[in-house]
Amino acid sequence: MASLSASNKVATFGEILLRLATPKQERFVQANNFEIDYGGGEYNVAVSLAQFGVPTKFITLLPKNDIGETALNRIRSFGIDISSIKMEGKRLGLYFLENGAAMRPSKVIYDRAKSAISEVKVGKIDWEKAFKDVDWFHFTGITPALSESAAEVTMEAAKAAKKLGLTVSADMNYRKNLWSPEEAQRIMKPLMDHVDIAIGNEEDAEKCLGVSAESQDVTSGELNPEAYKDVISKLISNFGFSKVGITLRESISASDNNWSAVYLDNTDKEIKMHIGKKYPVHIVDRVGGGDAFSAGIIYGNIQNFTAKDTLDFAIASSALAHTIHGDLNLVSLSEVESVAKGDTSGRVQR
Repeated sequence: MASLSASNKVATFGEILLRLATPKQERFVQANNFEIDYGGGEYNVAVSLAQFGVPTKFITLLPKNDIGETALNRIRSFGIDISSIKMEGKRLGLYFLENGAAMRPSKVIYDRAKSAISEVKVGKIDWEKAFKDVDWFHFTGITPALSESAAEVTMEAAKAAKKLGLTVSADMNYRKNLWSPEEAQRIMKPLMDHVDIAIGNEEDAEKCLGVSAESQDVTSGELNPEAYKDVISKLISNFGFSKVGITLRESISASDNNWSAVYLDNTDKEIKMHIGKKYPVHIVDRVGGGDAFSAGIIYGNIQNFTAKDTLDFAIASSALAHTIHGDLNLVSLSEVESVAKGDTSGRVQR
């Protein structure tokens, strides 16, 4: 495996949230306390990459109070570069999680209005300085959904990254609790002009970019990977992406999913859609699974893996993320490699 160097540094831009989750799969109405942690799409990607040994920077705004300082310390604890984090703004965003089970789905309630990052303004961040010694920039569709100004700054960042020659990846990450498909497409389609690698799930391409798979019902518990050849072809044709990864979640119940993905590298000599292994996953916590997939795609590209190996690594990484409480994929490189090579026995190691 190739070694990593400073030239592999990845920057992500987004919001870190205080996560308040019900314990023991209790409902909100039952809970007398919450389990506290931190999470957020781009932050989750940064942590996952840091776990793999990738030099990583997280760019955000945090309120200058004890809660903001605690979040900053949490970010710093993973060895992530915090030099471009600004301490200003009114508050840290929150999200409440009710963990589902069996046929009862999990629920997320956001409380992030007027959070520090949602009020960021164009010109606040010196992107040329923030991207110094950085070769890769990653964002998601969550940050531009927070506010018009956050959308404008996301565009500012993406344009700056491309101008400076960075590789840009985006996880479309549609969130219906934040905006409508019409709003998402108005913002996300122009952003895609500056994106090299697009990542999403089976619904994101439709909600954010208006491209859907024919005859696929995401609530049915069964998806046909072959149906996504046309989706990937349209995404590449319409937006000029060099690579596209789409995660496939077959939701048997809130407790059990089948997890897989498809991936196409349009720069390969042999251009073909690769279909990944399907993992049956008994879920501990599904939040952050897509972020772990994004981190796996980024890592595979940094390491110059083949398209197939990149996909295998990303799916293994994200399958493991479903087995860990919290947003973060706290697994080592060797653990992901072991699963990617086929060791899914879960036998005790001693």
